[in-house]
Amino acid sequence: MARKLIPLDAAAALIAEGAVVSVSSSSGVACPDATLKAIGEHFRRTGRPRNLTAIHPIAAGDMYGIEGVNHLAQPGLLKRVVVGSLPSGTSSMESPPIWRMIIDGEIEAYNLPSGVLFHLHREAAAGRPGLLTKVGWDTVVDPCHGGGKMNERTCEDIVRRVEFDGDEWLFYKAIPVDVAIIRATTADERGNLSMEHEGSYLGAMDQALAAHNNGGIVIAQVKRLAKAGALPAQSIRVPGTLVDYIVVDPDQLQASQTLYDPAISGEVAAPLSEFETVEWGVGKVIARRAAMTLRQGETVNLGFGISALVPYIFLEEGLHGETTWAIEQGAVGGLPLRDFAFGCASNPEAIMPSPDQFTFFQGGGFDRSLLSFVEVNAAGSVNVSRLSAIPHITSGIGGFIDITTGARSIVFSGNFTAGGLQADIEGGGLRIRREGRFKKFVPEIEAQTFSGDMAMKRGQAITYITERCVMKLDDAGLTITEIAPGARLQEDVLDQADIPLRVSPDLRQMPAEIFQPEPMGLQLAPKADARQ
Repeated sequence: MARKLIPLDAAAALIAEGAVVSVSSSSGVACPDATLKAIGEHFRRTGRPRNLTAIHPIAAGDMYGIEGVNHLAQPGLLKRVVVGSLPSGTSSMESPPIWRMIIDGEIEAYNLPSGVLFHLHREAAAGRPGLLTKVGWDTVVDPCHGGGKMNERTCEDIVRRVEFDGDEWLFYKAIPVDVAIIRATTADERGNLSMEHEGSYLGAMDQALAAHNNGGIVIAQVKRLAKAGALPAQSIRVPGTLVDYIVVDPDQLQASQTLYDPAISGEVAAPLSEFETVEWGVGKVIARRAAMTLRQGETVNLGFGISALVPYIFLEEGLHGETTWAIEQGAVGGLPLRDFAFGCASNPEAIMPSPDQFTFFQGGGFDRSLLSFVEVNAAGSVNVSRLSAIPHITSGIGGFIDITTGARSIVFSGNFTAGGLQADIEGGGLRIRREGRFKKFVPEIEAQTFSGDMAMKRGQAITYITERCVMKLDDAGLTITEIAPGARLQEDVLDQADIPLRVSPDLRQMPAEIFQPEPMGLQLAPKADARQ
């Protein structure tokens, strides 16, 4: 322990100029924030380390006080970032420092799928050249759509289209890692790491392997120390043979604005009565309609936003446990948390490492995915990753592309327009009081994070749910299949889209019960079979 335990500033001093540094974090979940802060402070005092490449498979930092990668956002310290996502902000706040550096072209920046980035660590650790995959084909990470480059300063191609064994693939080049900064709960005297208070293991093991096998160093931030042999062998998530240095932050947060909740780490089961129901409004209406698409016994992936409300609709309807929720940070089952705590679940049945969870997603092992949208074009393609008017309002790709590539059924949920939309749910119907300033169904989307054309080729079932209508995607484009009671087809729907929308000859009203504040009495149909 004496050899491995060092102060935070000493850890920062270990990082060499030009190093590739991989950080294990998901917004505020398991973020080694004290270590990142120490690196930033060390640079301000000494001017070192310089010209780092920082890899963040999921964002390090949030909008709630955990700075994460923003500690590193200093001219000269960073040369390049390769990220799955970045800390986002609100529309009213100034862009976070890392976003300003990317927008102003001060650093090179790539946005790649989170699962791909996790798996690239495995490739680098094993000495393999990179990853062959279909994940990202005909999306913003495809070289035909920019190759994941976030600004004009970013020139190197790290994603290529290649032919192999008679088929076309994307090839992502492995990135050797010099330093891995990971987080755990406890380190023993030999450097063995356990994660008993963590809500997610993320990719700590794979990132440690990538650095260790490349001759680099592994720095582990922990909450507390233990004597050798005090930790059960089965609790060890990263063995001490991979850990070079340990730093201690007894105040590290478990998740955003959460010091420690044992229900998040699965140590106790919290009473379901502790959780509040969803506030009445258009978001709840959309989430209710999305809930109706699910079947009993399904495994369902959830994304951030309105989709994260669906488990709480189930809770209100007495259906908790009728489906199994799975999120990219690794939680399986339980009740996924929303808002600032998204990325964790209360009372999880299991917590998987994120790379394994992404293997599950990329291979289409789940039944359905509930996700959000920012823009949609006539082909049904979706943008969630880029909005130049307010760049930091999105967090980037995250696991969206990993998930949508293999999903058999996807439900996209969101408001029909954005920017000041005011709508009332009254009298069992919808009334638009003020339309949003921005159209979301547009001829050209800023970034193709999901390809409608590829969805049709894959035979995926795609649904778009808004407060005023439901649409389905087929080979001819978007078709309105349901309209909200009280909504006007021409004025409220067709006129508010800048693309042509077909109207089904069997157009029907959205279920009336979702527009009433009391519970719906939702009943789930059984899942037809294991692959439907």
